[in-house]
Amino acid sequence: MEGITFRSPRFFEEMADHKDRHVHVILIATKPDIIKQVPLYRELKKRGHIAVLGHTGQHYDENLSGGMLKEFGVEPDFNLNVRGEMYEVVSQIIGRLGWLIREIKRGPARRSSKSGGGKTVIPYVHGDTTTAMAASNAGFCHGFASVHVEAGIRTLTPKYVEYGMLNVGKSNIPYSTFNIPEWRKFLMNKNNWERGSLEPYPEQFNTRCSECATGIHLAPVELDREFMLSEGFPEDRIFVVGNSVVDATEEALKQAKKSKIFEKYPVLKNGDFVRFCIHRRENCISEKRFMAIYNAMKSLIEDGRKVLLISMIQTKAAFKRFNLESEVMTLAKKHPNFVLSDVWPEYGDVIAAMDKAAVCATDSGSMQEEMNALGVPCVTLRFGSDRSESAMGGGNLIAPPMDAALVKKMIEFAWDNKDMRKAPKLYGKNVSSTCIDAVEKVLASGEVFRTDEERLRVLE
Repeated sequence: MEGITFRSPRFFEEMADHKDRHVHVILIATKPDIIKQVPLYRELKKRGHIAVLGHTGQHYDENLSGGMLKEFGVEPDFNLNVRGEMYEVVSQIIGRLGWLIREIKRGPARRSSKSGGGKTVIPYVHGDTTTAMAASNAGFCHGFASVHVEAGIRTLTPKYVEYGMLNVGKSNIPYSTFNIPEWRKFLMNKNNWERGSLEPYPEQFNTRCSECATGIHLAPVELDREFMLSEGFPEDRIFVVGNSVVDATEEALKQAKKSKIFEKYPVLKNGDFVRFCIHRRENCISEKRFMAIYNAMKSLIEDGRKVLLISMIQTKAAFKRFNLESEVMTLAKKHPNFVLSDVWPEYGDVIAAMDKAAVCATDSGSMQEEMNALGVPCVTLRFGSDRSESAMGGGNLIAPPMDAALVKKMIEFAWDNKDMRKAPKLYGKNVSSTCIDAVEKVLASGEVFRTDEERLRVLE
């Protein structure tokens, strides 16, 4: 099909000639996908399964994809090479991947093989990406259910009204009087959170859609399992496995001494800095939210605090949208304690630096997990979190982007906070192996896509 490229000209023949009837298609698209999916791909290969690495092309530049693939030593078996606006990317993934799955399912037309017939495809989709939503759809069109890695992540929002947070900054209650220790204690109580958020957009839509086309749900934590059970997904197909980011993080930590990143940015070598990451659409489109975060960061810089800002696509768009490009460049030139950088292509460099950070201020989902794995305090620059378990565990603070003084105060509280560093590690060990154990357990007695006869055991 036009647009798809293959590593091998015999791609379909190689699939058909393998004795196994299942083809495990590991889909990657974004930087977090690569970090979290490649460990599963390697585990499947190690166990002798037909494991195919497929890139949709959602992230395609060197910093967000190419450099990391080289670092991890993997090359996609196919690339869908999707491009365009979100709706175009979605339709291209469904169309191109749907065609590819059909061909694997049919088997090559001109083939002499002992295996006979086509294969059963098992798509592995990750998290809450556009690729996860579209790819699971493409598989489901053929009657193939997915393995959803990082299943069940749902945004919870602290009960702001109950706490009285929305009154802060109004009347005679200044943000400077806000009690951060009490707020942290409030966040650590599971009963003080509520469901209903559609943010982050479109990620919460994506993960919910992916779940509907999933036959094996690999949930990072028990809380995610509870979400899925409440939504009616079958209990025997939900496995609490941890998060494969810990496998990648542990491997990266082993390589941290080889990192050259501190030669490039010597000001970061001794730690004691905050790493900022602002890229969520809702933060970067709203001037009120973005300026609350930006002005908090600017104030920290002017106070002499060391600040690392990773400027991503949406960050740069916000600088342009709110006429901040010149001011940001001036800040970087004037203040040697401020490091302004594009995305780093190698994960080893990212982990080497984050391990030395005093705090991470982010609107990312995956970084909340990585900070927990590293034992680094996290401040989440959103109104809620889809990793709320990390706040309940005490290592993560929710800093709603309402006011710069409030955001700054929360970052200062979390800065090298010893209690936050002691938060329990939530995301397991040897996670990739645990994930594939779950898949093999299901395949030992049936298929990932399960009919009602099988589910209800009518035919037994």
